[in-house]
Amino acid sequence: NKKANLNELYSQAKQSYYEWIVLKKKISVLEENRKLLDFMIKNAEIRYKNGMEKMSAYYKAKAALGNLENMQMMLETEIANKRIRINSLMNRQTTIPFDIDTSFHIRSYQPGDWDTTLLSQSRSDIKAIDQEINLVYLKQETERQSLKPQFGIKYDHMFTFGGQPLQYSLMGMIKIPLARWSAKMTRANVESLNYKAQALTAQKQMMLNQMTGMAYNMQSEISLKQNQLRLYETNIIPALRNNYRTMQLGYEQNTEELFMLYDAWESLNMTQLDYLTKLQELLMLQVDLERILEKNN
Repeated sequence: NKKANLNELYSQAKQSYYEWIVLKKKISVLEENRKLLDFMIKNAEIRYKNGMEKMSAYYKAKAALGNLENMQMMLETEIANKRIRINSLMNRQTTIPFDIDTSFHIRSYQPGDWDTTLLSQSRSDIKAIDQEINLVYLKQETERQSLKPQFGIKYDHMFTFGGQPLQYSLMGMIKIPLARWSAKMTRANVESLNYKAQALTAQKQMMLNQMTGMAYNMQSEISLKQNQLRLYETNIIPALRNNYRTMQLGYEQNTEELFMLYDAWESLNMTQLDYLTKLQELLMLQVDLERILEKNN
């Protein structure tokens, strides 16, 4: 049971760690896009002075800049919360400052990794149920022994005074269960313990079935998220980045309007954040799968 609790705590630590990684990546994306937005705003101010720009898109860009700064402050606050959480899990003072390594890799697991036999051997809570079943059978044996005659020997000796000889006593004892009501109660206890062992066995099988089903579902979700992220990386984000560059070039050459450039920037910014959100979902699925498999490396 202690190892099972440790497995849950390891999962909480990994969850906070991966969330921290994604938060840092989101801040990097916001910082990069803030620079692009700064360019638009400064360029629009120069154009407005020269009577070449309308102000509607300019104010929209200014509001977006404020939203970026607000979002960045929120992300930094979340990072502070993750630091506190991990410090607590490490049994340290919550105010101790530290940073994390943002490198990570997505692990590959196969359906054979969560075979019921393997789960029985790896999951500590399943092992705890096995130990509890063994304990029930030992209690049964103890109850059965009370139905049998019990033998004992008692030996005493006593010191004497005034030259009297030492006194010794040796007593043999036998306990024979004769009362019918006592025997019936003992047999009932034996039978109830048998039912308890059956219930624990059924609970164990139910947990194994549930974990296996969850593992299959998570693996399916992980495959879906990996395909979605691959599509973001190879198609969607590069296309939106090229779209922004094209709009930026056209804006610099006075062939595109500011609102079109802003729209291209907004699409790129939101899509990059969506990509990181899906990356976090993938990492959380991996944490949950490793919790089921009890892999804490």
